Amino acid sequence: MNEQMSLWSLVANASVLVQLVMLALLLASAISWAMIIQRSMFFTRAKKQQRQFEEEFWSGMDLAQLYRKGSEEKQNGSEKVGCEAIFRAGFKEFSRLRQQGIDADAIMDGTQRAMRVALNREEERLDIHLPFLASVGSTSPYVGLFGTVWGIMSSFRGLANAHQATLQTVAPGISEALVATAMGLFAAIPAVLAYNRFSARADYLHGEYQIFADEFSSILHRQAHAKSAVA
Repeated sequence: MNEQMSLWSLVANASVLVQLVMLALLLASAISWAMIIQRSMFFTRAKKQQRQFEEEFWSGMDLAQLYRKGSEEKQNGSEKVGCEAIFRAGFKEFSRLRQQGIDADAIMDGTQRAMRVALNREEERLDIHLPFLASVGSTSPYVGLFGTVWGIMSSFRGLANAHQATLQTVAPGISEALVATAMGLFAAIPAVLAYNRFSARADYLHGEYQIFADEFSSILHRQAHAKSAVA
């Protein structure tokens, strides 16, 4: 009896449709865990880089020197994300437009557009894989429930041909069906927890990026109009 009720035997003896449901849930769970690990590493690295860059930015270092330092690091294979990516986009456009000798308002309009594009790109980077985790978390229990309902229906159809329905004849079929629900919950719970955590971290970082973009825009605005006033 114990051998018949082992987890592997329950999966192996389930109907083809229920086995397909279990396989889909297993694949969804494996992909979810891969994305969870990737997102966790990304947010840890993004938070660390943000802290390091803000320390350098507010230390009083010359902006051109800070830009050149980032360019050298980028050439060495260091990916620039978050506030530093916004800084580089804004300062590059600011320097290019100022060399053209146009008025300060036009310089700031172009610079702010470049920073908005970079900010949107960073926001998309923060939200990568989150829709998939949300989908797995919301649909996996229903997919597992579908497999369970189908398995129970198959069990009851099998009982129609039995002369006597006992617990020993009913239990294996129902157990096979309930494995699908368990696998659905196994896939959904980590995905939901990870989605909630990563969504909160993404919202926090996006707010930090927005604040930095506004503060950096104010600094460049003063520089642009200061040069215009001197001229």
